[in-house]
Amino acid sequence: MGSAAAAIDKSALMALLDTVPDPEIPVLSILDLGIVRGIEDNPPRVRITPTYTGCPATLAIEQLIREALDQNGYGDVYIERQLFPPWTTDWISDRGRERLKAFGIAPPDPSAKAECPRCGSIDTVEVSRFGSTPCKAQWRCNSCLEPFDRFKCH
Repeated sequence: MGSAAAAIDKSALMALLDTVPDPEIPVLSILDLGIVRGIEDNPPRVRITPTYTGCPATLAIEQLIREALDQNGYGDVYIERQLFPPWTTDWISDRGRERLKAFGIAPPDPSAKAECPRCGSIDTVEVSRFGSTPCKAQWRCNSCLEPFDRFKCH
């Protein structure tokens, strides 16, 4: 990419980051998930905020970002983990919410009910606070009787 003093093409770098999938939910990019907090010039770095401090996917995400950066000429761009402010499900993009739903995961919603991603019913019930990953809970639709994950709000 050139010397560290050169300005980063932030739009090109954001387009590259949009190709990096979340390892736990591969239909989402890390931009969809809202963990990319910004790109800085001096020193050149990508700032990310994990979905929560102990998220087991954080190292995998950082490795995927590093590989994408290195393979595209951004070897001098660092990855900076930023824990404050803490990530919130409000940062998931509208496109990300649509992709979650199409994938069969109810997007986070502060209301007590979850909309079934299969049939659209809100006649749903939480079965277990613990889902397939720490950031999801297991729900069931009383209309179509299908189980589904719901992204936990936080």
